[in-house]
Amino acid sequence: MTSQYNETDRFAATALRMLAADTVQQANSGHPGLPLGVADIGIVLWTRIMRHNPAEPTWFNRDRFVLSAGHGSAFLYSLLHLSGYPMPLEEVKRFRQWGSITPGHPERDLEHGIETTTGPLGQGLGNGVGLALAERMLAARFNQPEFPIVDHYTYVLASDGDLMEGVSHEAASFAGNLGLGRLIVLYDDNHISIDGPTELSLNDDATLRFAAYGWHVQRVDGHDMAAIDAAVRAAQAVTDRPSLIACRTHIGFGSPRVDNAKVHGSPLGDEDLKKTKETLGWPAEPRFHIPGEIRSYFEPLCKKGSEQQAQWLALWKRYKKAYPELAKQLELIMKGELPKDWEKALPSFPVEKPLATRVASGKVLDAIAPHLPMLVGGSADLTPSNNTKPGGSQSVKKGDFSGSYLHFGVREHGMGSLMNGLALHGLRPYGGTFLVFSDYMRPTVRLAALMGLPVVYVFTHDSIGLGEDGPTHQPVEHTASLRLIPNLVVIRPADANETAGAWKAALDRSDGPTALVLTRQDMPIQTPAESLVSKGAYVLADAADGKPAVVLLATGSEVSLAMAAREALAAEGIQARVVSMPSMELFEAQPAAYKASVLPADVPVVAMEAGVTALWGRYIGPKGKAIGLDRFGASAPYKELFKQFGFTVENVVKVVKSVL
Repeated sequence: MTSQYNETDRFAATALRMLAADTVQQANSGHPGLPLGVADIGIVLWTRIMRHNPAEPTWFNRDRFVLSAGHGSAFLYSLLHLSGYPMPLEEVKRFRQWGSITPGHPERDLEHGIETTTGPLGQGLGNGVGLALAERMLAARFNQPEFPIVDHYTYVLASDGDLMEGVSHEAASFAGNLGLGRLIVLYDDNHISIDGPTELSLNDDATLRFAAYGWHVQRVDGHDMAAIDAAVRAAQAVTDRPSLIACRTHIGFGSPRVDNAKVHGSPLGDEDLKKTKETLGWPAEPRFHIPGEIRSYFEPLCKKGSEQQAQWLALWKRYKKAYPELAKQLELIMKGELPKDWEKALPSFPVEKPLATRVASGKVLDAIAPHLPMLVGGSADLTPSNNTKPGGSQSVKKGDFSGSYLHFGVREHGMGSLMNGLALHGLRPYGGTFLVFSDYMRPTVRLAALMGLPVVYVFTHDSIGLGEDGPTHQPVEHTASLRLIPNLVVIRPADANETAGAWKAALDRSDGPTALVLTRQDMPIQTPAESLVSKGAYVLADAADGKPAVVLLATGSEVSLAMAAREALAAEGIQARVVSMPSMELFEAQPAAYKASVLPADVPVVAMEAGVTALWGRYIGPKGKAIGLDRFGASAPYKELFKQFGFTVENVVKVVKSVL
């Protein structure tokens, strides 16, 4: 295929428009406006620009396409079907129905050609930045002279809504600062949002804004295929900056509702769909009509893609012979695997002086980072506090992507979306901030859990132990709120050894994210070097006769309080078992017999955690009690705060006696 465009290309765009419109109409649900408006962009990208193989959607060096405007999913499903991806027409017809592979917003499905889950606007753009960053980092690390083994582009189709959301500003600023030259964002500039004309809420000039971020910017007619093609090729030629192409389009192109907000989020209806087809010269019936010439038009894509993949595979074969060690590392990343026996590098901590779990986490990273080439990470401008930079690691900078440490800046939301993009490319990302600021990145945490991405969050300063900074920075409710997210494992280790176990549990996960919740204050080392974090909870200290009168159930910094209270109770003739529960999620995954052996049904439980008590009811039952903090904290030295809020041995003993 050449870059010349003719009536056949425009006919293909019409076919794409009509397939998407029929799809939305049959479901009686969806967003037809965007597919009608951006079909020309889709034809240019998928038939002339992108390197991709519909017959092998997971080819490693394929160009990535992210539909950040996920409400236009009918556009993507239709394009995948027409292009020859394993997206059957029957599944397109089952759009938004139970059990289909064509949900209302795209969900990560590499086997069918969908790179990432989009829905909340702006997330796809952030994922795109992460994918483009991963490409640059992998290229810097693995490419060799005459072996451009990693050199793909990342294309993002974004809407007005994407550019309004704050996460897109954070991600775009980050991308501009690093000069991600293989990132190309096509902005569907249609001047319409749900409320009506965008001027009701948006009057800034996106091209000027992105230019200020350090991007290369262009404006084109979004319905002129030759102009779109030329703009993309011009963007490809700019190697030291990401590119934004503002494509002036008309939402609902060809329909009676063109340039009208009503076409955004509801089907055209039978009458308007018929009129649209008349306007565009398409037969009104049957629905889902795909002429033979359209099949012929898209058919060469598979052959072209297979040839491109075959060329890369031949290069990869020669690369493996020339650089076997590098090839082994890259192969692990491609497969999403960790090196064999990496866990032998995990440190153990002797019972000597107390150590904050955030500091212990830093020591763990120092030990394991040299053995994990896929491990990349950083902090939201809190590196000295989060202890996230391994010794000897190099920072990623503009023009030098060979390092493994990322300075995300004060951009928690952007950091989360970038980490998801890095994970989508096979890297194992981690990112640090204060636990209280997990609020700013919660949407990205949720999407990582939804996609099953092995992302690690290093959340430090985990409680009122933060002290003098006061309630604005004391995350009393955050650990509990994170535990509510399905498929997110939350681990709050008691000491340095449990912190090492927490990192092992996090990196052993390949099907979802993990949040490490770490202390600012020093904690005594009381758990065994081979901690049982993977079990979620375990008996740390038991009654002398193995028959406790009460179970002291604790997590994180409160485990040391439970241990001290156990001694005080023993002095009064009350035998107590201490159970450390670093992770509710991991404990719930254990067999029922194991859980019953740790928390016997006939023994009362007193739970303690320096946070809200809402989730402890499942373990304490109707006869137990929870010592927690169902209010905001206060500003004072942390030891005073623990005293004032009842986290003392005396109060634990008092509560135990009231239970017994």
